[in-house]
Amino acid sequence: MDIDAAKDEGPTLRRRRLAAELKKSREEAGFTQESVSRHFEWHSAKVTRIENARVPVTARDVNDLLTLYGVRDVDYREALLALARQGKQRTWWTDYRDVMRPGNFVGMEADASITRVWEPIVLPGLLQSEAYMRALIGTGRRHDRKETIERRVALRRMRQARLTAPSPLQLVALIDESVIHRVVGGPSVMQEQRRKLIDVAALPNVSMRIVPYGAGEHPFMGGSVALLEFPDVAHLDVIYLEGLAGDYYEEQPAEVKRYRDEFERLRSRALSESSSISLIERLLD
Repeated sequence: MDIDAAKDEGPTLRRRRLAAELKKSREEAGFTQESVSRHFEWHSAKVTRIENARVPVTARDVNDLLTLYGVRDVDYREALLALARQGKQRTWWTDYRDVMRPGNFVGMEADASITRVWEPIVLPGLLQSEAYMRALIGTGRRHDRKETIERRVALRRMRQARLTAPSPLQLVALIDESVIHRVVGGPSVMQEQRRKLIDVAALPNVSMRIVPYGAGEHPFMGGSVALLEFPDVAHLDVIYLEGLAGDYYEEQPAEVKRYRDEFERLRSRALSESSSISLIERLLD
């Protein structure tokens, strides 16, 4: 596999590419995570965190791991060392870490080429108007300082900028019909939000479809789902499930495929893009 990072890759994707290669090298060498931790006298969870890309890994640790695994290919070693150095670079979202959820979903989204989202309660963050997002954020964090709320709003607006960037994010959004009826922030805020949905849906890289009440039951009724896809490194595609009890990331290819298949089944039961817009327009009227 080619592991040379593309120039436009962010540090999160580079860190995940590195983690995947280190895991593969360990397994090929016949080591367990526990035996590696014992060898270096590391905390028992350190190798797991490295291979899950949950923590940055130093170039020294990469070099030590590859030596333990018997990796002698000089070019391969240099490529992984480069990924380790590049994975620690700052990017636009670095300054917002204090208002980001654990797991760095924002960093992964920033590196993704395609995002498929299902939302049963509120609109996807990438489609929210500023007034709508401020109402949501303020409701869930009544005790936060005004400055913190504004930083959360600013972060969400920065995420939305990818939809109109030179190499835009491809967004495929499925939204439960109840979401466009639910009034958030008051009637005027909701009307502004509906107009924004119509405008954003006109972008060539955005597909927005409403799942009507009549679609019936389906596997995603339990909560929101996001599938982040990286076409050049498809084995790193990830499913993100957000919940009050905590966030969950699924990266096993078989499970990612299962979620993708279910997403497409649900998409086949959604209104067409034009019918979805017509429904929103009727609510505006």
